[in-house]
Formats: sequence, C-alpha cells, structure tokens
Amino acid sequence: MYITITAQKLKGDYSQSSTDFVEYLEKENKGLQQEEMEYFFNQHGEEIHAEDVGKEIDANTAKLKKKEPKFYSITVSPSKYELRQLQNNQEDLKKYTRAIMRNYASSFNREIDGRAVTVDDIKYFAKIEHHRIYKGIDKQVKENQPFATKILNLKNEIRKIKQGQMEGNIKNLESKIASLETQAPHQQKGKRIVQGMQKEGNQSHIHIIVSRKDMSNRVSLSPGSKYKASDVLINGKNVKRGFNRDAFFEKAEKTFDATFAYKRNYAESYKSKKDFIKNPKVYFTTLLGLPTSEKAVAFKILGKAGVPLNSIPTNKVQLALKTIKFLKRGVDVALKSGSIGI
Repeated sequence: MYITITAQKLKGDYSQSSTDFVEYLEKENKGLQQEEMEYFFNQHGEEIHAEDVGKEIDANTAKLKKKEPKFYSITVSPSKYELRQLQNNQEDLKKYTRAIMRNYASSFNREIDGRAVTVDDIKYFAKIEHHRIYKGIDKQVKENQPFATKILNLKNEIRKIKQGQMEGNIKNLESKIASLETQAPHQQKGKRIVQGMQKEGNQSHIHIIVSRKDMSNRVSLSPGSKYKASDVLINGKNVKRGFNRDAFFEKAEKTFDATFAYKRNYAESYKSKKDFIKNPKVYFTTLLGLPTSEKAVAFKILGKAGVPLNSIPTNKVQLALKTIKFLKRGVDVALKSGSIGI
C-alpha cells in the first residue's frame, strides 16, 4: 500500500481554486459516453459531478489566508498483490476509501464542539482511476533512456539522408534501430517502454480531495500540520492539536487487511519500512527470521520492487558485515555534516 498526502500548491504559491486539480482527475473520462464515465463519491454520496466537487471545495475556505492550502490531495495506491485480493474492484475500493477516511478523521488530535473529529466532519470527494502511464522518473524509462537517445540520433541521420544533407545507408540504420528497440532492458508487450506509455495490468488507485476546513467551514483540519498529536497550553487553556500521519498509515494498512482478509507479508508492511529507515539491523534480522515460505515471498516482493537480491544478507555473518558497513556509512555522513564530534 502506498499512500501520499499532498497540499494544494502551485509554483510556491497556493492556487485559490480547486478547478485545475478536479479537471486533472477527469482525464480518464475524456472521450467517454456519460454512462461510461467515472464519477466522484464521498462518505454518503455517489455519482457526484466534477463541477459540484469544485464548487463545494472552493466554497469551504472561510478565514484561510491566501498562501494557506485550501485542500489536500490523498492518493491511495494498493499494490498488485492487494488488488488481487479484491472481489469487486470498483465497489471494494469505494468501501475501502470510506473506511480509511474514518481512519483519517480519527488521526486528528482535535476537538469540534468538545468532541473528537469524526468522518462526518470531513468534507472530501474521491475518485477511482484505473490507468497509469510511465513517467520520466520511472526506473524503466530511465534505464531505457540510453537506447532512446541512440535511436533518436539514428532517426535524425535517416531524416538528413532523405533531405540530402548527408550520405548513408538507410536500411542499415533502420536495422540498427530495430536491434536497439529489442535490446532495451524494459519491454511491455514486445515494445520498448517509453514515457507516456500506459502501464499494463490492474493499475486501479484512488484520488481523494479533502477540504482544509471541516463540514461547518469553521474548523481548520490540516493533515500537513508540523505537529503530531499533542496537547499544548495556549492562553491558559489546554488545546489539542496536530495530525498523526504515522497512525493514519498504520490504520489504513490494518483496515485493508481486516476488510479483505489480506495476509500481509512483512516485506510489504508499513512496519518494515519504518524498521529499515530507523534500524536496518532489526529489519534484516526480522526478514531472516521469517518462516521459510514467508521469507521466499518476501524476497520475491523485494525483487519485483527492484531491490537487488544480492544486497540482502542471507545469514548472520552477512548480516553483521552489512550492518557494520551501514553504521560506518552513517558515521561518515554525520562527520562530514558536522553533526557529531569524535
């Protein structure tokens, strides 16, 4: 599960309308008949039109300053393993969206009229998309780029030969191009993967646009708060503040597993990501301690994700050596940055 929360932003200044973002989310509806279109939905509504979404979000911005985000975007991208667990792709993703928006609300350490925030306080609209395209930052596009550059140069040579600007054998150049097309390391259905190509397989994911203000347009609920859930004394009063992203991500994962009876492998868990960042020795120790069948699945998941399997220790000796190297690298970085002194 990959979840991101992004503030509304444009070139260092916040746009005053959600129109552009809502129009972007309509991209898969272009050229479709009305009965084929994908509509927005929320906690209690279905088939909500894009223009209504824009109006609702833009009208819910009371007392927000010009440079404050008016809304946040949440993108929820289940893995291919998680998507396989769904029985009805469309309805299950809607069900999951409504469930995690309850998780979202409960991750605020805020009160509204003396009570905890609930999902009915959250003004949001969600939409399911079923396609993704390869972008320039994708590994497949990057690793194919040297071949793309050579192919482009050869095509330019052919163009110049046809225009009489240079001499050469067009058939030989075309043969070289055909060879480079097949040599590129990343292919899809027999074709070299390029930027803009649609990804194959089930690519369903969820886009959620969430208003910064609550349903009453009185209370600001920012998931971008720099504060985690905490209490602070302001003007003699104990005030609750903050949003716990860590708790939200953990709840969202547990909600998926409980809702769809998904048996999550350690390698794809949120805990494993935290372990790897905070304590790689714990991460590798846990990985090596998995039952044989689970460990095999974990290595498969990591391999599919592009992790070089020869970088993963397979025994305690390798684990000790790799951990020492990791710690040494961390000390070297700290020394260079001047953050510690020895």
